[in-house]
Order: sequence, then C-alpha cells, then structure tokens
Amino acid sequence: MASRLEINFIRLLSRCESIASEKRGEAEWRLEKYVGALEEMMVALRKSVSKPTAELLTEYTRKVDFLKGLLEADKLSSTTEKALANQFLAPGRTPTIANERMPVSKTVHMQTKARCTGEMRDELLGTGLSGKGMSENELRNRRGVPMDERQSAAELEAVLQHHHNLQEKLAEDMLNLARNLKNNSLAAQNIIKQDNQTLSQSMRQADLNFEKLKTESERLEQHTKKSVNWLLWLMLILVSFSFISMILFIRIFPRLR
Repeated sequence: MASRLEINFIRLLSRCESIASEKRGEAEWRLEKYVGALEEMMVALRKSVSKPTAELLTEYTRKVDFLKGLLEADKLSSTTEKALANQFLAPGRTPTIANERMPVSKTVHMQTKARCTGEMRDELLGTGLSGKGMSENELRNRRGVPMDERQSAAELEAVLQHHHNLQEKLAEDMLNLARNLKNNSLAAQNIIKQDNQTLSQSMRQADLNFEKLKTESERLEQHTKKSVNWLLWLMLILVSFSFISMILFIRIFPRLR
C-alpha cells in the first residue's frame, strides 16, 4: 500500500496538473509554490523507508520536471522561445489518479503547444499584443491590405521553415551520432575479436610448448636413469677387479718372514 506521504504527493500533483490545465492568472503563484512543495516531497519520498518502486519514482520525477519546465517556459519573453521550450517538454506517461483516461500532463502539453502556436500566429498577423493600441477599423484596414497579408504569411512560413530546419538538423545530428556510435562499437568489437584470437593462439602455443617440455623432461629422466645404471655397473666391476687382484697378489707373493 502507498504511504501517507505518497498519497499526499499524488493529491498535490493532481492539483498542480489541474491548475496547469486551466487558464492561469492570479493562481500562477500558487502553482509555483505547489511545484516547490512537490520537489521537497520527492526528496522525502526517495529517503523514505516505504518508498515507491523505481518506475513510479521515475514517473513522478518526470511529471514534476514537466511542471517546472512549464513554469520556466511561461516566464520567457519571446513567443518563439516559449514554443521551442514547450516543444522539448516531456509530459508524464501514466495517469496520476485512477479516474483519468489520459494523463493530464499530456493534455496540458498539447494545450500549451496549441496556445503558443496561436500566439505566434496572432503576433505575426498583427492580432495579438501589437494590436491592442489600434482601433477596430485600423485592424480591419490592415487585414484588408493584400501586401500585409502576404508579408505576414511569408513571415509565418519563414518561422515554421526555421523550426523545420532546426528539427531536421537535430535529427541529422542524432543520426550521425548514432552512426558514429555504431562504427565505434563495430571497431571495438573487431579489436576485441582479434585480441581473443591472438589470446587463443597464444594459449594453444603454450599448451604445445608445455607438452613438448613434458616429453623432453621424460626423455631426459630416462636418459639420466640409464647413465646412472651404467656408472653403477662400472664401479662394481672396478671394485670386484680390485678385490680379485688383491687376493691374487697376496697368494702369489707370500708375506716375507
């Protein structure tokens, strides 16, 4: 069962996601305070004895980081920077509470991207903040000029093309990185394979040398044994000959009186 700390964390996380899904105005400071409290509770959860599983901790961290990134993106001044920052946010993958059909963080992410895209379009077409000081007739006159519309459409197309080029460059860099990693891994694999072959050959050569050394040692031992046997027989013959010669000498030449 989930601990009391984890239950409170889930409730606060669900509340933060609910606030983030709404149009934030005066409640903006509450969301920032709640996210700070979520970070402190995450630290306590990691140190808790009855802490959740590693998968749940990873998912909780992912959702808290998403909320932090959402707040940081909202603080950016440029609409383009907001759109890019929101583009790289990673929402949660699983629902926070049981009655959610789709994770709220994913819904918030889609809403934020749609809002940023709308703000960029309004800014380029002159219907956003730049048009607050204009009257309704001036806006109508501005929209009625074909040149301005074409220019705004061209600017929007340029921004979208720029984003598309950035994504293509990022994808190409990732592809080159993956290709380099693959080449490096193949080269390392070939080197390891060659080293293994060299080691195997060295081991086989060492085994052959050991067998040869063993054979030569046995031959040398046999040769040594044979040499010792001949020397022993020669010594026995010499001793016997000396003894017989001494007896004969005594018999032939008797002791002088």
